[in-house]
Amino acid sequence: MTAAHHPKAAAPPALLSVQSLVKHFPVARGVLGRHVSTVRAVNGVSFDLASGETLGLVGESGCGKTTTGRAILRLIEPTSGRVVFDGVDLLGLDPGALRRMRRRMQIVFQDPYSSLNPRMTVGAAVREGLTIHRLAEGAEADARVRRLLEEVGLRAEHATRYPHEFSGGQRQRIGIARALSVEPDFIVCDEPVSALDVSVQAQVINLLYDLQRARGLTYVFIAHDLSVVAHVATRVAVMYLGRIVELAPAAEVYERPVMPYTKALLSAVPVADPRSASRRIVLKGEVASPAHPPAGCVFHPRCPHPLKDATCAEIVPPLEEKAPGHWAACIKEPIQDRAS
Repeated sequence: MTAAHHPKAAAPPALLSVQSLVKHFPVARGVLGRHVSTVRAVNGVSFDLASGETLGLVGESGCGKTTTGRAILRLIEPTSGRVVFDGVDLLGLDPGALRRMRRRMQIVFQDPYSSLNPRMTVGAAVREGLTIHRLAEGAEADARVRRLLEEVGLRAEHATRYPHEFSGGQRQRIGIARALSVEPDFIVCDEPVSALDVSVQAQVINLLYDLQRARGLTYVFIAHDLSVVAHVATRVAVMYLGRIVELAPAAEVYERPVMPYTKALLSAVPVADPRSASRRIVLKGEVASPAHPPAGCVFHPRCPHPLKDATCAEIVPPLEEKAPGHWAACIKEPIQDRAS
């Protein structure tokens, strides 16, 4: 996506600006490790995120959501692009400067069972960030750990216990407390409720929402469940094969989706009313391999209504503004006049 098509966030100014982010993984085979192909996990992702906003990043498994989140934080190194956080280009930072900046950027991992060290007490896990960034020591650190545990809905005495003594929902609360310990401004929530029961999911989502209001946090909330994202996101970005194919305010995406892929995702969301007529859109075929993405529009082999000529198979549609604040990568839909 060219700079002319880069979607700009409304005021206030962006806390995070991701520009043409790319992450490719080489595939090697044989004894000599000969390069045979490249997995294009993230292929030109751009968006801006204002302070206090939540961007829901959604799509099928393997579309590049988690890789995007980790590349933003440089947990994996991007192949190219820019990630500007509060005016600082993260990709240009040396290891020392990046570590200092990471105090302001944290992540809550998907799996609450594997994200905690089983040999560390809960208190030690939460306290670790305070020690690394030299924020508190001794009795002061212990007091801050107790306050953090209580803030996420646990008890202070839980600090002396080990992760195996807690349920999945409780472990995820510990992971959130650990992320909050360094007082970040921005958190990547990598499918934080997908491994939890439905009733516990609601509790954790409410907790994240309350923490955002109390602390002024900014989130990238990664999920594949659009019904979950509807409750937390300010805007929603829909990904397919490493690209953002639709980006708009949450209400716009759910009420007036543009991309056929977005419409298909929304049709799969369960409806609580059994009398409601089902209008499920079943896509044909399988998601293409990111090592061999199709030419043109990455979605065109599965699109229910491609153009009858070969245009969709030849032209890579840019992410364009179809209506004020509503961006989509589909050449079938004309750009609406802002004055209309």
